[in-house]
Amino acid sequence: MVGGGDQDGRILLGRIVAAHGVRGEVLVRSYADAPEDVGAYGRLAAPALGRELELRVLRVTAKGVVARVAGIADRNAAEALAGTDLYVDRAKLPSPAEDEFYHADLIGLAAVGPDGAEVGRVVAVHNFGAGDLIEVALAASRRTEHIPFNDRFVPEVDMAAGRIVVNLPVSSDEPDALDEDGPPQA
Repeated sequence: MVGGGDQDGRILLGRIVAAHGVRGEVLVRSYADAPEDVGAYGRLAAPALGRELELRVLRVTAKGVVARVAGIADRNAAEALAGTDLYVDRAKLPSPAEDEFYHADLIGLAAVGPDGAEVGRVVAVHNFGAGDLIEVALAASRRTEHIPFNDRFVPEVDMAAGRIVVNLPVSSDEPDALDEDGPPQA
């Protein structure tokens, strides 16, 4: 999955996280399926800077993608780019394969239970390292719930209808999650 979108129809493709070395290279967190593809789409929009940046990928490391930015030749200039989000025009991206989705496509979808009852709305998609999680703002509540984005918890995504079906995880602190004998005894 690739990152979320913005109001101009662009998809978040990466984020410059830090300067790398002394020659103006940057470390990029890539949201592309193949991390090195962050440099494959030409100039990337950097709205926070009010301009576009062109990346040339040098190598992929465990910490991210090391790249050069056209026009950046020293560490100070590279450090000034830290925290910059990089967007690509949606039209430049391939169509997702069946059962694959861009994060931006999921955000805003209605979340309903298996019975069709309203659960809430998808407000974000996260990945903290153990797989994608969808964040759902629960209906009639200020709470959100993180739901694993897999077939068990999200058995159906219906883009045409603008909804996903979710099976909410049961929390061990909810009364109905306890067995008939009550909480486990130590």
